This record gives sequence, C-alpha cells and structure tokens, in this order.
Amino acid sequence: MIQEEVKKLIEKPILDLGYTSIEVTYKKENGDFYLRVILDKDDPISLDDIVKVNELITPILDEKDLIKERYILDITSLGAEKPIELSRLEKYVSRYINIHLTNPYKGENYLEGTLLEVSESLVTIELTDKARKIKATIDRNTIDKARLAIKF
Repeated sequence: MIQEEVKKLIEKPILDLGYTSIEVTYKKENGDFYLRVILDKDDPISLDDIVKVNELITPILDEKDLIKERYILDITSLGAEKPIELSRLEKYVSRYINIHLTNPYKGENYLEGTLLEVSESLVTIELTDKARKIKATIDRNTIDKARLAIKF
C-alpha cells in the first residue's frame, strides 16, 4: 500500500527530529486524495513543527514520486487533547490531563487536573473541587486511559 511505502521513506527522518511517532494515511475525501501525516511528540506540536516536517518530507516524496495522482499533503497532530500512552505518563508531569479509572476515586471514574507526580505504582494529580485544590494519589494500575486536557 502507498501509505506503508511512504511511511518507510519518511519515518526515520521525522523521528530523527525528535518526534515520538508518526502515522500515515492515504485516502480519497470529497473527490481529492489526501496523504495525511500525523505527528506526535511529548511537547505540543506547533505550526513551526508542521512547516519543518513539510519542508523535510516534500523533497523526499517528490524524488521518489510514489503517488501518481494529484494529492494534498496534510501534516497534522493528534490535537490539543491527544491520548497519552500510559507507559509515557512521566513525560507529562506538570501538564493538565484527564484520566479514566477502572476503580473509581471517591465515586469518580474520570479525574481531570494537573499531574504532579508519577512513580512505578502511584500517580498524584491535583484536582479542583469547588475552588479548592485537592491532591489525589491513586494506584497507577487503575488508570486505563489518559489524555491531555484543556483547562478552562
């Protein structure tokens, strides 16, 4: 498939820039073909990141000319509320996150707040409850999903 061939060409140069992963899709949407490259890294992805990756991979794609039809190159990120790999939770200390628990904490399955500490077995998150700051320490094994969150 085209997306697998493209990924083989561009993945190493992109990872060498400090990104943690990429995903490549190629599909037709509303009459146009889109080659979509989805970037991820621990820090937020900026417009400068998008431009840098575009400038890096465009000559590679042009030289190999794998895609014969006209297409739109779309470089994007997982978004402001991207999922967090639980094995990389330590990288997000001091960030505002949302976690889902398999065992509720004080009756709540979802907690949202600032990640304060992460150890092998425990996670401490600062929550806001009726304008009060509360530190919740939970068993890391009870977290089954995590994502970045936007604080309003």
